[in-house]
Amino acid sequence: MAEEFTVTPWEVTGKIDYELLQKKFGTVSIDEKLLKRLEKYGEIHPMLRRGIFYSHRDLNQLLDKFDKGEKFVLYTGRGPSGNTHLGHMMPWMFCKWIQDIFDVPMLFQMTDDEKFLFQDLTLEETRKMAYENALDFVALGFNPEKTKIILDTENIKTLYPIALKVSKKITFSTARAVFGFDNSTNIGSIFYTSIQAAPAFLPTEEAGKEVPCLIPCGIDQDPHFRAARDVAPGLGYPKPAMMYCKMFPGLGGGDKMSSSDQNATIYATDGPKAVKKKIGRAFTGGRVSVEEQREKGGNPEICAVFMYFFYMFEEDDAKLNERAERCKAGGILCGECKNELTSRINVFLEDHQARREKARGIVGNMTYDGFEWNKGGE
Repeated sequence: MAEEFTVTPWEVTGKIDYELLQKKFGTVSIDEKLLKRLEKYGEIHPMLRRGIFYSHRDLNQLLDKFDKGEKFVLYTGRGPSGNTHLGHMMPWMFCKWIQDIFDVPMLFQMTDDEKFLFQDLTLEETRKMAYENALDFVALGFNPEKTKIILDTENIKTLYPIALKVSKKITFSTARAVFGFDNSTNIGSIFYTSIQAAPAFLPTEEAGKEVPCLIPCGIDQDPHFRAARDVAPGLGYPKPAMMYCKMFPGLGGGDKMSSSDQNATIYATDGPKAVKKKIGRAFTGGRVSVEEQREKGGNPEICAVFMYFFYMFEEDDAKLNERAERCKAGGILCGECKNELTSRINVFLEDHQARREKARGIVGNMTYDGFEWNKGGE
């Protein structure tokens, strides 16, 4: 019997059956035919080759329009409730690849209002975390001339007219069915999905004509955008196309890295000692002793350390496969993999943190409508 799991925009628990989830949500697989088509635009990203970004809505239609000269706008975001971790950065890195190969604008929504409504946080706290998270986003190297950061509470004047149009088309019955709201849900939370839909339609409003939109994000966000896609035609907006990724795993062996489990989470601001300690405690597919592992081999399929190579820290497929085979044959021990992963993450974070500091000087220039960040974030 399959293990039960939960995937919502606010909660991910259990062992996720991604094929079943895809059927439940009604999304379409990114198959070999679509991958071949994407190869026309540039070298396929490892996250596509390995099925990390594995599901979509209307991507072929978006590419049809692009081939006819209609450029799309990229849109993704972050709910600023804590420090950025690798699981947040993974889809942003994919967005950077899309921006580079298609040369398109990018909208990045910081949903400080959402985290205020759904968590026990003040608006001052969510705004401060939005600034810190934005530094990590900017540090990944997005084109500053084609990238704008939206902070919901700051840019609400722009978002609110669109959100109102969306909200008028979504009934409470639909919201309750899609999101599981009940009589104890605060009314701000019920309205919120209209705010998250707004950036997808903002380019169309600004241009005065339909502008395609592509949203790469975790599949846990699908309920928000199903609602947005359902109401789009009636409002004169194009349905946003979607690309969905699987959850970045936690070091404890779970399906999703969690901000609440600090010992199983690698943050963008972690130092070398913290990384070494966390990787040292990571769940592996190894045996109880060195002798047994040499004899019987390990199991990379359940190993959190191997998953980190798979998701972010080994771009070469041949080397990744070689690591897996050596593990299965007992030719490599868990300690060796942990040491190498620790080294690679620390090299990545050292470079990222240097660029993060430089981002303080340019993040203000990338804000939508040119709002100024509060100095408390610095």
